[in-house]
Amino acid sequence: MSGEQKPERYYVGVDVGTGSVRAALVDQSGVLLAFADQPIKKWEPQFNHHEQSSEDIWAACCVVTKNLRETCWDKAGHFFDLPDFLSWKATGVTARSLCSLVCKWTYSAEKGWDDSFWKMIGLEDFVADNYSKIGNQVLPPGASLGNGLTPEAARDLGLLPGIAVAASLIDAHAGGLGVIGADVRGHGLVCEGQPVTSRLAVICGTSSCHMGISKDPIFVPGVWGPYFSAMLPGFWLNEGGQSVTGKLIDHMVQGHAAFPELQVKATARCQSIYAYLNSHLDLIKKAQPVGFLTVDLHVWPDFHGNRSPLADLTLKGMVTGLKLSQDLDDLAILYLATVQAIALGTRFIIEAMEAAGHSISTLFLCGGLSKNPLFVQMHADITGMPVVLSQEVESVLVGAAILGACASGDFASVQEAMAKMSKVGKVVFPRLQDKKYYDKKYQVFLKLVEHQKEYLAIMNDD
Repeated sequence: MSGEQKPERYYVGVDVGTGSVRAALVDQSGVLLAFADQPIKKWEPQFNHHEQSSEDIWAACCVVTKNLRETCWDKAGHFFDLPDFLSWKATGVTARSLCSLVCKWTYSAEKGWDDSFWKMIGLEDFVADNYSKIGNQVLPPGASLGNGLTPEAARDLGLLPGIAVAASLIDAHAGGLGVIGADVRGHGLVCEGQPVTSRLAVICGTSSCHMGISKDPIFVPGVWGPYFSAMLPGFWLNEGGQSVTGKLIDHMVQGHAAFPELQVKATARCQSIYAYLNSHLDLIKKAQPVGFLTVDLHVWPDFHGNRSPLADLTLKGMVTGLKLSQDLDDLAILYLATVQAIALGTRFIIEAMEAAGHSISTLFLCGGLSKNPLFVQMHADITGMPVVLSQEVESVLVGAAILGACASGDFASVQEAMAKMSKVGKVVFPRLQDKKYYDKKYQVFLKLVEHQKEYLAIMNDD
C-alpha cells in the first residue's frame, strides 16, 4: 500500500427525549455501529405540571456516551475463533490453536503476530496488551490444554474432570487429518511407496477444501497458504477450495422443471434423489460409459465466484448445450455435467499446485459428497488419480478424536495416531480408457472461463 491509511472517523449522535436519553455511534457512511440509552427522571409536583432536572439529563448524556465505547469494545475480555472458544469453555484455558490463528488470524508460526498489521487497520489495542485478547499462548493441534476438563465442564458434558482436551483444528482440517495419514499397504496404490506429501485430502460437502502438505513452503497462486503446522505438525499446508459444490448440485437439481417428478419416483423406490439419478443415468447411457452423456453439455461451476485457483469472486456460473427438453433424462444429464464440472475444478486446482511444486498422486476424499459413487468415480476419471475413501465416513470426527488421542498421551505424535486410527475403506481407480474424452472435456472447461472473461471485456469496453 502506498501512503498511510487514514484512520476511520466516528460520530456520536445524542437524542434527549421525554423519558430517556439515547445515543448512537455512527461511521462516515451513516451506519449505526452502537446504541445506548438511559432513563431520565420526571417529577409531577401537581396535576398537569411536569418538571425535569437539567443536571439529571446531563448525567444521562454522560452515561450513554460512556456506554457506547464500552458496548463496540472495552467490555470484551477475549476474542475467540469458535474452536478456541469451545476449548476455553471445556478447560478454562485461553491458549489458542495454531490452526485457527495461522489460517484465519494472520498469525505466523515462525514470527508470531505482526504489530504493523494491527496498527494499520486501527486495532493497535491488541498490540498494547501483548495480544492477551486474541492469544499470546499458541499451541499446535493435539497439544494438551491445561489440566483437561474443568469440574463444571465435565458435569455439563457427563464426563470425568481432568479428561485431556486437545488444541483444536478447523473442521475441514480435522477431516484432512482423519484421512490423509491412513495406512494404505495392500491396496495397490502408488502412494504406498511415496511420502505423505503425495496425498491430497479433499473434504467435500456444501463447499470443498483441497488440503495438500509439503516439507518446505510452496506458494501457489490462488491457493491459501503455505501455513506451517496448521494441520499436520511439521508440514506446510496449502488449502485450495471450491466455494460451492454440494450446494451447487442441489441448486441445479432442485431448480429443474423435472425435480417434482424426481422426488415422487425416488420416494416410491425409498431412495435418495441422488441414488435415483445415478441409477437413471445407468439406464439411459446404453452401451457407452455414463460420463459420455455430456458430450455436448458443459458447466463452469463458479456460481458463487472462484476461490481456487483463480481467486476471482466476480466469476459466474456457465452452462452451454441446453435444449428445450425438460424431462427426467435432461435433469439427470445436467446433474452429471455439474458433478463433472466440480471434478474438473479439482483437476484445475491440482494442476496449479503441481505447477508450483507439489507432487500429487492420490486423492483422499471425505465429507458428504464422498458418499456419492458417481461423484467419487468422476473425480478419479477426470483427475486420472485413484481415490481413497475412509473406512469411517465421518472423517472430521475421526480427525478430532486423533487430536484427543494425542492430548491423552496415548500416541507419541499426530503422525503415529493417524497411521493407527485412519483406515482405508475403499479405493476407486480411474478408468484410463476414458482419459481422452475427459482431456477434451477439460479443454472445453478452460475455454468456458476464458470466454467469460472475453465477454466481460467486451461489455466493459468504452
